[in-house]
Amino acid sequence: MKLQVIESTLATILLTCLGFASAQAQQSFFQGKTITLIQGREPGGTGDLRTKSLVPFLQKYIPGNPTIIMEYMPGAGGRKAANHLFKVARADATVIGNPSIGTISSAILGDSGVQYDIDKFSYLGSPYSTYHAVFLTRKEAGLNTVAKLQAATGVRIGAQSVGFVTYNEGRLFAYILGLREPRFIASYSGAEMDPALLRGEIDARATGVDSIVQANRDWLGANSPVDFHAIIEVPKGDKNPDFPKLQELDTFAKTDLDRKVINMSRSFRIAGTPFVLPPGVPKDRIEIIQAAFRKTFQDKEFFREYKKLTGDDPTPLLPENHEKAIKAIPREPEVVELFKKLVGAGPLPAR
Repeated sequence: MKLQVIESTLATILLTCLGFASAQAQQSFFQGKTITLIQGREPGGTGDLRTKSLVPFLQKYIPGNPTIIMEYMPGAGGRKAANHLFKVARADATVIGNPSIGTISSAILGDSGVQYDIDKFSYLGSPYSTYHAVFLTRKEAGLNTVAKLQAATGVRIGAQSVGFVTYNEGRLFAYILGLREPRFIASYSGAEMDPALLRGEIDARATGVDSIVQANRDWLGANSPVDFHAIIEVPKGDKNPDFPKLQELDTFAKTDLDRKVINMSRSFRIAGTPFVLPPGVPKDRIEIIQAAFRKTFQDKEFFREYKKLTGDDPTPLLPENHEKAIKAIPREPEVVELFKKLVGAGPLPAR
């Protein structure tokens, strides 16, 4: 009996020592190291601020407290950064990527220039995973109901460039709502579009509720210069407090294919702007970095820092849920084909 107790005690001590040694090894690897965080965008925008809000907390929670520096690699809607992460970046956990929101959709849709496999990245989560897009028209256009909107011909819908999110969502709203021969004017910067709407250069646009709250809070009041027609909730069922009764776009879907293409758009948003590690990083280091992201997303100080920098509340997506969100994106050929037509430069497909 005494021998068994001694053996059990020795085993416990050995496991404790091994665990301590492992923790020490983890710390010793990252201690004194510099982690490069590659962003697939220019510095200074909202995406950059979201990323910067994470840095002090990742430095705190990664064992050894490494230095974290930014590298900006804009180009091709995030494909340039994603290609670099997949083909060139060191696979030792000293390079973390945050390519852009287009990284996932470009791969699913088979866009040119994609040289990476989204299923081979290791996902670390995202601080931003909920979103609400609305379709609106200027009140002076007289299109204050969906029925009037559907009866009109040639509604002018403003957007940024072809492929930009305002363009893609505007096209999706127009298609599902059944607009007749809408005209897409995709030539505005983000700052130019709302003034153009109010001047009457365009009749309608899609935009995020968060943008309205930040820049045009008066649009939510009784004397609003715009009418709201439909909303896309991301995730589905997540009611926005400013639009609790606005109809979800799914209610206008006529076919299962319609619903799947809306779900594809929603899934791209849920996937957010992923933080990833390149393929080939050792499993134990992946787990260390994922744990640091989890701890960051659970830190109340991070919530305050994120709000201070971006003006928004974070809506974290944990690493394991991020991977599930990527795998849940519809990939059926007919859904991909329709979505590509919707976000392309040609006329909307017949419905």
